[in-house]
Amino acid sequence: MDFPHFRTGIGVDAHAFSLSHDRPMWLAGLFWPDEIGVEAHSDGDVVAHAICDALFSAAGLGDLGTNFGVDRPEYAQASGVRLLNETLTLVHSAGFDISNVAVQVIGNRPKLGARRNEAIAALSQALGGADVSLTATTTDGLGFTGEGHGIAAIASALIFTHF
Repeated sequence: MDFPHFRTGIGVDAHAFSLSHDRPMWLAGLFWPDEIGVEAHSDGDVVAHAICDALFSAAGLGDLGTNFGVDRPEYAQASGVRLLNETLTLVHSAGFDISNVAVQVIGNRPKLGARRNEAIAALSQALGGADVSLTATTTDGLGFTGEGHGIAAIASALIFTHF
């Protein structure tokens, strides 16, 4: 009998908001035109980055820095969607499929509610149709996210392979 073998992983990412009003905001695979972006080597999409790290952790493939680090100029300004696509390829190459990912954004802005379904669709598409759940919270004024200096995300992933 062919039983699935499950593995889990977690991932976290955080970035400070840019001081430049010219830095675009990318979050959960979406462009947010009325928001100031974050300082980062890539597009700074904390949701995509946290998901990538959760998947890498589950598959035992290192982390975001190992795979797409600042020492890799080809990933300068890379989109979160691109990183998710490439992570999916690496996870599949390691013999795993994605069961689901869950991610929570931690910050005061942008407000996700009105675009939640659009974001889930973009993330799922980037992950080959995997189930994605997306939530958001604030820290009630505590820490750098609560004080409005940046944004963070934490993700979990469940992957599987068959014996």
